[in-house]
Amino acid sequence: MSFRAILRTRSAFVAPTVRPAFTSVRFASGGAHGHETESYESFNSRYQTFFTSVGDLFELQRGLNNCFAYDLVPSTQVIDAALRASRKVNDYATAVRILEGVKEKVENKGQYQAYLDELKPTIEELGITTSEQLYNKA
Repeated sequence: MSFRAILRTRSAFVAPTVRPAFTSVRFASGGAHGHETESYESFNSRYQTFFTSVGDLFELQRGLNNCFAYDLVPSTQVIDAALRASRKVNDYATAVRILEGVKEKVENKGQYQAYLDELKPTIEELGITTSEQLYNKA
């Protein structure tokens, strides 16, 4: 079989390339378009209020995804409210994951430990075990 015959046979099994109907995309940016930047205090207040009023697991997880998507670490008050919300909807695993999320967001182990120290009363009250305690890495 010739090389051209092989290519013709192979091309019968290859799906055609689909090109998008549009050629450009416009992205909106903040600043000149009337979007205001939110202060850190306003951000924390908004998410603390949100987590305090959470009613189900889906809403909690959606809020956590949005909250942790920002390029900042939420305050301990927000994390406290999120931990309480996870216990309110009876999802222990999410409570542990919230602390893991904080660990990933902070810059170093010292900052993570400061969060754990400040949240210690809540962690103990809710009976949450950190992932380090679960895996004996503490």
